Amino acid sequence: MNKGILNSTKALSLLLLSTLALNVNAKEFVMSYDGFYDRLKVVNKGDFQYARVNFYISDIASNEACAIKNGTILTENNEYPLNFTDKAQLLLPFDKQLDSDKAVIVVEPQNPNHDCQLKLQIEANELEGLSLTKQSLYTINQELDELLTDLSGFFVSKLMWFLLPEQKGVAVTFKTPLNLNDNSIKCEKSVCYFAVEDNWEDDSTSLGNISNVVKVTPWIAK
Repeated sequence: MNKGILNSTKALSLLLLSTLALNVNAKEFVMSYDGFYDRLKVVNKGDFQYARVNFYISDIASNEACAIKNGTILTENNEYPLNFTDKAQLLLPFDKQLDSDKAVIVVEPQNPNHDCQLKLQIEANELEGLSLTKQSLYTINQELDELLTDLSGFFVSKLMWFLLPEQKGVAVTFKTPLNLNDNSIKCEKSVCYFAVEDNWEDDSTSLGNISNVVKVTPWIAK
């Protein structure tokens, strides 16, 4: 992925996450639930079979996961445990009552010296029952693009569309490095970039084993 792609991805992340974090320090994150709720609502309102918006805690320097020690969802009158994975993904409920109660999310990293950040990721990572074909990547690409636009909101997507990065296709992360015999597919270690074409919509050509896929994310071209 070139520098332009990285810069566009970072800029988009800042755009989408600017309202989420209320306070961040070396020992814990304290974040308003409403920012998460608004984004989860977009996914729930859409007709998305594979595309999701997920939230992670990552190291600022390396972008690797910041392991979580514990987490809590707090309201004025109640306290609930926060579910998370060993990949530092926050498993947040879509709960209108938490939004109404002005809940906050408190996350404590395992290493208090880690310089961590909140990262929003648009991705498809629940792919059971799907085959890895050009047709399936076309479907996922369409969903990711639609979700990306929906999350950007009316003002940006309709009135300031030129600020949106162009989605060229999808980036597929595999469990192990993959060598594909196709000059149109660029692979870097365990990530391969597919420039999805319109004629893939009905193309059942196999591209590998779906069980080797970790996730599919948008490939941003500018």
